[in-house]
Amino acid sequence: MSEVWKTIYEGFAASSALDLLNLVLGVAGVWLMTRRSLWAFPVGLAAVSVQGFLFWEAKLYADAKLQGFFFGCLVYGWWHWAKPQGETAELPVTRLSWRARGIGVGVAAVVAVAWGAWQAAYTDAVIPYRDTFIASFSLLGQFWQVRKRLENWPVWTAVNLVAVLSYWSAVGAFTAFLYAIFLVLGLLGWREWLRALNAAKASGGART
Repeated sequence: MSEVWKTIYEGFAASSALDLLNLVLGVAGVWLMTRRSLWAFPVGLAAVSVQGFLFWEAKLYADAKLQGFFFGCLVYGWWHWAKPQGETAELPVTRLSWRARGIGVGVAAVVAVAWGAWQAAYTDAVIPYRDTFIASFSLLGQFWQVRKRLENWPVWTAVNLVAVLSYWSAVGAFTAFLYAIFLVLGLLGWREWLRALNAAKASGGART
């Protein structure tokens, strides 16, 4: 265990100013999202821009392009949350139908398996299926989040939990620690959004 904490400390010590900025923006963006604040979007846009730059510098071009998708989702989400909501002052938290949940999870699972199989066959990826699970379900979680669907938080919980378990070793402890922060924030977000949904139901203002 001492080696794990040593690796976490060394990870912070070796981080550049841009790495630390990326971490701060990421944590702030998720925390603001748990509070259903519109400020989550400009902070999130800054976070994915920095993350994209860091991936590009590291020649991780696919990961850099993935940040472009997140950027587009956040732009759409900002508009969707901010547009007039009729009688409500704020876009309400809503649930998906079972059919929509099944389609979303099914598509993400198929993409994860197919992408993982390709990585296993044609690349030297160490954990190809776990990598593609994290990526595919992150896309699903992001899309449901900007639609303000409660189900985004269970998806993010699964993504973060898989990431923590995948990286929690002496070598990957720093990465696992960062995902653990997002795991805790995601659980808090799930609780806060569920409270908002239940409050809307109690007042007769819930939508589906």
